[in-house]
Amino acid sequence: MQTYPLSQLTEETLNALVTLYERPDVSDKWDEMTLVLEPEEIRLLDYLKSLLQKRQLILMNEATLWARAIYPLLVLAEQGHIQAWAGVPLRASYPAFELEGEADGALAPCIAGKMRYPYLVVHETKRGINAPNPQYQLYGEMLAAAWLNWKGNANPEQEIFGCYTVADSWTFVHGVVSNIEAERPAFTVELSKVYNCLWEAERIVQILKSIVAKYVNVST
Repeated sequence: MQTYPLSQLTEETLNALVTLYERPDVSDKWDEMTLVLEPEEIRLLDYLKSLLQKRQLILMNEATLWARAIYPLLVLAEQGHIQAWAGVPLRASYPAFELEGEADGALAPCIAGKMRYPYLVVHETKRGINAPNPQYQLYGEMLAAAWLNWKGNANPEQEIFGCYTVADSWTFVHGVVSNIEAERPAFTVELSKVYNCLWEAERIVQILKSIVAKYVNVST
């Protein structure tokens, strides 16, 4: 069985592995994710934005941008036993192929200090002319995370969330993986609009918190 590195996935490779359904229009499901932020969270966001507005984000290297503009928003979405993680290893063994690699970040449960199955995976876009399309790498990471969740709960359809960032912009993806035990699993995805970290940080955190709350409510 062939193992495909997540970092090298392309549209052509992904379409050869799964039946991919990409909904053409921006979904309105994201507009429904409007959890009210606490006053302390709003104060922290205002402080973060005041710092970022003084910096040339586009010129920062990936590690610095991750630390300053991306990971702090993930931390604000933590609830209960679900927390933010960085450098998340992923490996999935579907019937006809394997996926292996690492997601830049995730929101996932913490049990006894260890990460369990991720509910949302984050891909930070790599820079350079020859850098791969981040969308399909993220799809692969979501497929790997969905398989891990399936191993944990055996639900025939696995709902999984993801997002990819380009500098200070965020795009969210909602996915449903079905026919996991088939030769070609089905993967349906729908994307959000692009959110800017400087001007729409509150909406980004609202969406992240809504995703986390969905799983906190299920597990409690």
